Order: sequence, then structure tokens, then C-alpha cells
Amino acid sequence: MNDASSDKLGRPVRDLRISVTDRCNFRCPYCMPAELYGEAYKFLPRADILSYEEIERLARVFAQLGVTKIRITGGEPLMRAELPSLIGRLAAIEGIDDVALTTNGILLAEHAEALARAGLNRVTVSVDSLDSEVFKKMSGREHSPQQVLAGIDAAEAAGLRPVKINCVVQRGVNDHTIAGLARLFRTRGNTLRFIEYMDVGTLNEWNLTDVVPAKEILAAVSRNGDSNPEAELVAVEPAYRGEVARRYRYKDGSNGHRAAEIGIISSVTQPFCGDCTRARISTDGRLMTCLFASEGRDLRAPLRGGASDDELRKIVAGVWGKREDRYSEFRTTTKPASKRVEMFRIGG
Repeated sequence: MNDASSDKLGRPVRDLRISVTDRCNFRCPYCMPAELYGEAYKFLPRADILSYEEIERLARVFAQLGVTKIRITGGEPLMRAELPSLIGRLAAIEGIDDVALTTNGILLAEHAEALARAGLNRVTVSVDSLDSEVFKKMSGREHSPQQVLAGIDAAEAAGLRPVKINCVVQRGVNDHTIAGLARLFRTRGNTLRFIEYMDVGTLNEWNLTDVVPAKEILAAVSRNGDSNPEAELVAVEPAYRGEVARRYRYKDGSNGHRAAEIGIISSVTQPFCGDCTRARISTDGRLMTCLFASEGRDLRAPLRGGASDDELRKIVAGVWGKREDRYSEFRTTTKPASKRVEMFRIGG
């Protein structure tokens, strides 16, 4: 059964992002700054977090409404115990043809094989710099980028390839390492996506002056290829409606390796809200219809209160049918809400 649902702008719900934990082993300043989320910070108690059974049930409801892709996020999702068991549950749902995971990669080497066996299709790893000191500054911890690269290698060995790489670019912090990152992952054959620094949540002291625009990022990568015409970039057509990254392929296509490309997610300077098909479920079971939402619809209460699948489906369809979110398109002309959900509760 498929009761496909569209919002007020005619956007169907096709992608579901599920945050399985609000805990993380990083303290990235743009997401979970250490000065605010220190040792004394109280994360959600276990009773407030959706169980795997509850997540599976909600995922089935969303599949009935047209969702075909599910992405597991956090916090850092690999900190949630027995995650492969959830992956197996989700991969078995009728209508779901893609289950993906976003991770910082530190624990990936340990879990990659089990995740692949359980049915995970894809993994995206956050790597903000290969420079050890910059990496430590942006992760807020004493980890090494080499640990993340080992995780990427393990994921590819397990069949989760090609692994996609995400890099948040912040002016004056890691923008000078863009070219080096592009060089490495082009050689490896990974898709590298640069992300404009966004004002997700309200605690990261976001300022427009910290944003490196997409055009500048593209120029930095292109300049790296001045001495090598084969490294020039060629624009690629979107693969599907709602694709968030504008993609570019290297002129030679492969550099003697797997085909490599870069993408730029430009939510700030070139918004793409008009085609957004993503719904999000927070760690505590709230349905969020936008990454920049200030509140969401509680699904945990009806789940635990005895609601039938049909009742849950009507709740979700009702919320989605009223949706008209286009925050990024109005960022510079409309005063943002004073309170927005923090990214570590709903993923990126």
C-alpha cells in the first residue's frame, strides 16, 4: 500500500532521516560546542529515546506514504548499541530500497562489516580537514584524521563503496585545506561534498561572514588543477529531484581510478528548499519537516499510547500535508526563530 503524500508546494515525502542518539564522541563547534556540551551535560535518558521496534514501526508508516530512502544519523549513530540490528529491520521494509548512514568515522572500522552484512547500502563520512591540528579544532577532540581514513577503508572493504565524504567549510578555520582534501579523495575515487557553513540550531554563534560561498569553494578546487587540465571540473546534471548537492565531475573521469566527483551543498548562497523531500525524526521521536525547524510533532506519545498504524499514518500525512518550509530561501529577508532544534538531535 502506498498513500503517497505531498506538502503544500507539491513536494512528496521520499527521504526519511532518523536520529538514533543525541550523544557524540566529537564536539564540533558548529554542532555541539564543547563549552556548552561538557562532561556535566545531561543527554536524553534512555526512556525518552525511541526503541528500535518503535523506529521500525514509524519507518513502515513512512514507507506507506512514499518514503524509499532512509538515512540513520545522530549525534554519532555508531554510539548506539546494536545498530546493525536496526539496519536489518529497516532494510527488510517493503518499499525501502536504500538505507544509508552518516558518521564521523571514528568507530567505523569496528562496525563497517557488521553494518554491511545487516543490509546497509551506503555510508557518508564527515571529514572537515586532513590537517591534524585543523581536524582536532573542528572535531573538538584529540582524534586523528588517519583514524577516519581507516574507517573509510574498512567501509569500502566491506562493500559500502564508494564512500561519500562530507566537509563543512568555515572561513578562517579550514578553507585553506580545501584543495588538499579534494586531491586526496579524487585519487581515492570518493565523492567529496563541500557544505556551506549553516545556521542549524541557535548555539553555534553562526555568522554569515563565516560562510565560504559555493563559488569560492569551486574556485579553490579548480585552481588546484591549473597545472593539470585533466583535473578540471565539469558540471553534472542532477540525478533526481531534490538532490541537495550541485555535482561536478573531473574532466578525465577517473584519474586511472574509480570515477570521482565533488559536490557542493550551498544552502546559504544557492538555496534548494523548493525541491526538498526530506522528513526527519528526532532522537526523542518528533517529526521535523525542516532542518531549521523550531519544533516538531510528537510521534512518541501516540506510539506508546496505543495508536494504530493507520492513526500514525494519518498523523504523519496531516503534518506533511500542511508543510510549506523554505527557510533557506528566506534566510536573509526573514528574522529566524529565536529557538531552533540543534543539529545533533536531528542529524544533518
